[in-house]
Amino acid sequence: MKNMKTIVTGGAGFLGSHLCDLLLDKGHEVICIDNLVTGSAKNIEHIDSDKFTYIKHDVTKPIYFGDKIDHIFHLASPASPIDYLNLPIQTLKVGALGTYNMLGLAKEQGARFLLASTSEVYGDPLVNPQPESYWGNVNPIGPRGGYYGIWGW
Repeated sequence: MKNMKTIVTGGAGFLGSHLCDLLLDKGHEVICIDNLVTGSAKNIEHIDSDKFTYIKHDVTKPIYFGDKIDHIFHLASPASPIDYLNLPIQTLKVGALGTYNMLGLAKEQGARFLLASTSEVYGDPLVNPQPESYWGNVNPIGPRGGYYGIWGW
């Protein structure tokens, strides 16, 4: 089996860092991309592997790789209400431009792509937990609007 090269955007975040650990355990070469706006270098400082690369980069700007990328897990975004309420423009930009750039990279590389989000796309929920059949309670001009305005398309 060939060595898989995988990008994790938002890789210094809580979920992203755990995904990096899992992928490394499964033998992937992992490229963690995070601008540390809401992620933390502390989440990845324990990783001591020659198969791990951290790149401080804002995914709202294009990035190119000469080597073949097999998978992209796009987790980059402020995800907590505190963060996306304080960073509404950055949240919209990473949801739109960041996703656009990572999809472009996936297309160029022929990589498989996964976009992850949170239950915040459902708005202020009337049901907890939200089943897949739940359509949400979305107010596009409410406090969550900056987050799910893009992610909830």
